[in-house]
Amino acid sequence: MPRRRAASWIALVILQKRVVGLTEWALDRFVSRARRAAGLRAPVNVLVTSNAELRELNRCFRGKNQPTDVLSFPALPGLKPRFAGDIAISAEIAADNARALGHTAAEEVKILALHGILHLRGYDHERDGGKMARREEKLRRDLRLPIGLIERAAQPHPRRRG
Repeated sequence: MPRRRAASWIALVILQKRVVGLTEWALDRFVSRARRAAGLRAPVNVLVTSNAELRELNRCFRGKNQPTDVLSFPALPGLKPRFAGDIAISAEIAADNARALGHTAAEEVKILALHGILHLRGYDHERDGGKMARREEKLRRDLRLPIGLIERAAQPHPRRRG
């Protein structure tokens, strides 16, 4: 059953697809730490699911008929209580990338969650001239995570997807 926060800080972490070494509780704690570190005050929901689900979300919302590693969906403005949005993560791509990059699938899901949180905070690595990359790198170090998404995109890797 998804874990809920008390009072107005309601957020859900749903592991629809199992990730070795990761529980809903552990991901919830990490997301709370990462959210605070990124300066995102409002809560987020996180769904860890299948490639098929990420493909469908990517197709519906971005017009791309392929799975991707992480998607962020900002909340509609003016929601009460305040809410930052939703993050969807592919457990399968996370596991593949973790194997290829030499870290755990649990760490990879956390890297993807951090990336999604930064998008919900308003960062856009495709248009910000490296601002998101620098912020992600600093937070990744602070949160003791291996290499981040933007950094690895600059380093071609034969098995990297997403």
